[in-house]
Amino acid sequence: MAYSPLLQDLLDALRCLPGVGPRSAQRMAFRLLEHDRDAGRRLASAMTAALDTITECTRCRMLAETELCWICAASGRDSSTVCIVESPADVIAVEDSAAYNGHYFVLMGRLSPLDGVGPDELGLGLLEKEFAEGRIKEIIIATSATVEGEATAGYLSSLARNYNIRASRIAHGVPLGGELEFVDSSTLSLAIAGRKNLGDDVAGE
Repeated sequence: MAYSPLLQDLLDALRCLPGVGPRSAQRMAFRLLEHDRDAGRRLASAMTAALDTITECTRCRMLAETELCWICAASGRDSSTVCIVESPADVIAVEDSAAYNGHYFVLMGRLSPLDGVGPDELGLGLLEKEFAEGRIKEIIIATSATVEGEATAGYLSSLARNYNIRASRIAHGVPLGGELEFVDSSTLSLAIAGRKNLGDDVAGE
């Protein structure tokens, strides 16, 4: 299919978004051009403003419009605990759980030597400076349950031990309401390995 140069540029730009293929890009572009050009202008304006203004928090690397993100700047949060995540989206997910009230550190990825992603690319020098200040007492490692995520967790745990900081790992396993027959073997394996003690009751005592 041949498109005009400007339309082709628009389609190529839309395809940079995750999950957007040729057909989806075409539907989006045609929708804006045929029915809602004002919405397209608002989208372009919002994207330009965001890309020009939003940077990384100087403390935790969360997306922010100021030097400190809203979480690092908030009073009343537990500054002695840091939850380490892979992406800003993970911060939002943890915040939505309403189960955590500490600070964060965003890696913007995970260790992957084959892809050229090492400690420097993950900002671990900045994290180590935070460790050296002596404020942090525990890190909660919330990286993904992938080979790279587990390697990253191991590295972070070793780094924390150098500063006598407690390192814990979030549990991975069967989701609430899930039935075992529908859970994949990898998830079930993690659930068994990360099982929790229900108390001191022992059968037969």
